[in-house]
Amino acid sequence: MKNKILISLFGLFALQTIHAQIADVPEEKTETQIYVKGNALLIPVGIVNVGVEHQLSKKFTLQGDIFISPWKSFAGKHAQAYLLGFDGRYYFSKAFEKFYIGANISGGVFNIQKWNYWNDNLYTHKDGEETPYIQSNLYQKGFTFIAGAVGGYQFKWKDRWNIDIYLGIGTMQSFYKGYDKVSGDRYDNLKDRMGREWDRSGEWLPYRGGVMISYKLR
Repeated sequence: MKNKILISLFGLFALQTIHAQIADVPEEKTETQIYVKGNALLIPVGIVNVGVEHQLSKKFTLQGDIFISPWKSFAGKHAQAYLLGFDGRYYFSKAFEKFYIGANISGGVFNIQKWNYWNDNLYTHKDGEETPYIQSNLYQKGFTFIAGAVGGYQFKWKDRWNIDIYLGIGTMQSFYKGYDKVSGDRYDNLKDRMGREWDRSGEWLPYRGGVMISYKLR
């Protein structure tokens, strides 16, 4: 009986000691890290894509970035685009390490020539009427809103440097006016744009991606 009492008293003392030690341990705080980054794949063609990724918690980050294609003419095509985007990212391991997924929203303005106008066919209205406008002379000027998913893999390159490989896919909703660069005329008539001032297009496509070289600020 005495042994049972002693064992019980010892067990109670041990539990109290462990509890006191746990209580004295300060709560672990997640270090907040910030990386600045630039897209290495786009630099050779004169396109700027830079951003900042800020840690929100152990596995979540928020990234803001800008995309600037300043080309009034690139290989004879209009190729101007100015976009601002934001990613919310979730890392399966911890922030800035290994695989992640997230959501992106972006928006901006553009003055470009769509890829399907890179030919010398005559433009045809939606009602079948052929025009004198050559498609390779046509361009689109307007604004766009984009929402999609992003995924990638980020790893340490060397001290304070990371490499972030990523791809984003989503829906792009654009509002634009179409022009012929030779005459200055609008080539899209009221029937093409269903009586609206702005023509519209919506499509699903890969719209962002690359290899970001990241530098840790803190």
